[in-house]
Amino acid sequence: MSDRHSMRRNPRRGPVLGGLAILLLAGLTLAPARAAETTAPKGIYANNKPGEPEVGPRGQRETREIKYGDWGKFCFKAGGAPQVCRTTINGAWESGQTAVRVDLIEREGDGTARLRILLPVGLYLQAGVKLTVDQGAPYLIPYSWCMTNSCIAGELADVKLVRAMEAGTKLLVEVVDTNILTIITTVPLDRFETVRKGAPTQVFEQTIVE
Repeated sequence: MSDRHSMRRNPRRGPVLGGLAILLLAGLTLAPARAAETTAPKGIYANNKPGEPEVGPRGQRETREIKYGDWGKFCFKAGGAPQVCRTTINGAWESGQTAVRVDLIEREGDGTARLRILLPVGLYLQAGVKLTVDQGAPYLIPYSWCMTNSCIAGELADVKLVRAMEAGTKLLVEVVDTNILTIITTVPLDRFETVRKGAPTQVFEQTIVE
């Protein structure tokens, strides 16, 4: 089962980095951009940000729809190492190009999880990615690094956030583009808990020959 969701824009603040976000988030195919490096703030509750906005409201604009697939669980085993599982969902434009991917990564016996969000290049990296489950408290996830065609935000997942995702119906993913406008997409959560706690969709095994 798949759902269709629209990304909407609202005003945000801050200086501009990169120049590709608007076209990428509208679903257009562009040549790969050069990888960007930045120092992002440590993950905190998003409502703890200090100061007043530097840029006033700039209005709203709808962008092209994103189609989400089903949640899946993929596990990886290498030799005698603990198994690592990734509970994941992918959202793509009509062209098939990935617009956003959300991963919850867990290592067997570790007791912790890491949340990772893959997004297009060209966003305002210092703003991070804001996550909100339904009407709950927002969380800010910092960007970690960028490749030629995507940027990755990641942080150890707060237990409260994971529990909210299991009980919730939708995850709002909010980023800031190069026009200092927020872009929001809604990720469905209706199958997240079932898939995370269930058997893997697929297991990849690697045998190490000494």
